[in-house]
Amino acid sequence: MASTPEPSDQALIALRRRTTTVLVISQILGGLGVAIGVALAAVLAERLSGTEALAGLAPTATVAGTAVLSLPLASLMASRGRRPGLVLAYLIGAAGGGVVVLAAAIDNFPLLLLGMAAFGAGSLATLQARFAAADLALPERRGQAISNVVWATTVGAVLGPNIAAPAGRSISGLGLPSEAGPFVWAAAVFLLAALFVHVLLRPDPLLTARAMSPGESSSAGRSLRSGIEAVRESSMAKLALVTVTVSHTAMVAIMSMTPVALSHHGADIELIGLVISGHIAGMYAFSPVMGWLADRFGRISVIGLAVGLLSLAALFAGTAGSSHTRIAVGLFLLGLGWSAGVVSGSALLTDSVSPASRAAVQGLSDLVMSAAAGIGGICAGLIVAQAGYGWLNAVGACLLLPMAALAIRRAMR
Repeated sequence: MASTPEPSDQALIALRRRTTTVLVISQILGGLGVAIGVALAAVLAERLSGTEALAGLAPTATVAGTAVLSLPLASLMASRGRRPGLVLAYLIGAAGGGVVVLAAAIDNFPLLLLGMAAFGAGSLATLQARFAAADLALPERRGQAISNVVWATTVGAVLGPNIAAPAGRSISGLGLPSEAGPFVWAAAVFLLAALFVHVLLRPDPLLTARAMSPGESSSAGRSLRSGIEAVRESSMAKLALVTVTVSHTAMVAIMSMTPVALSHHGADIELIGLVISGHIAGMYAFSPVMGWLADRFGRISVIGLAVGLLSLAALFAGTAGSSHTRIAVGLFLLGLGWSAGVVSGSALLTDSVSPASRAAVQGLSDLVMSAAAGIGGICAGLIVAQAGYGWLNAVGACLLLPMAALAIRRAMR
């Protein structure tokens, strides 16, 4: 691996701005691609499988793909930098979108799940970008650095579900289900994001950060085992890992089945897209506020806020019945809770481990949170099929108990 020279102070300030700009634009594209596809994934899965119980497997396959790919791509980033890892993630996501379209064309549900798993690489790219933002950030500004890049996803993520219907109509003459149209558009957007990152994310932020910390040049501390050991040795890292995992799992489980619940209560594609847009706005639009709060009042305080917001979300959505308005409010709060948990948890995780172990711990974090959310998505479909959407929200609220317990213990200390 070629060494990256250490920049001067003025050059470092300019590099921070340039890196943030590139990451912000790539996040807009990545968020657009992910949101276009995920808006109708469960509906397409129900159509191809013929049963509501399997509808949750489509978003679950996406989360599972994110989990499976997280460690290989984190390893690639650890050895060669952020840029090649992000580019490869977007390319795999684009290929996954193409496979989903093929599955819809031949009415093949297993192939759909395979495509959705590869599509999850696009989501992984948007997750890993938050750590790229932290590579060059000052420690006291790390929460804001992470949240600024998370916020950038708002533009594409809010727009995506609302153009799902036009994307579906754009392929009406091809004899494909309208639900496959968004994946055609998503694949094209991912390809554009890959090209943008490949050309402009130079010099690489992670390699530059290592050049500024000579101890980072060693390959020690970058394996999965070293990541596990680093988390095991730090109680704060454990709290951070639980926070991002629980926040993400509760969000994915409830969100993945909300389109199905809305459609069963008479909502059309446009209304579903609007509700999901509000949810995604909650996830991303207020993340700079969460980052500022985490830097100003501490990570644990914002973790407590996440517990409160996620609990309220489950209460509103779970007791909504046929009220589309209450479900929309619940989904918005669900997004806010996710933002508070992921921003504060990611910042705390980066704070709590040594620079040499960060790449491995960050990869481990995405693996655990994605795997747990994948299991949550599988269970979500089964719970809704057997007991209903209200019980799904009740189970989601129960998941918050260990996160709340650990946060209270740390706050008391």
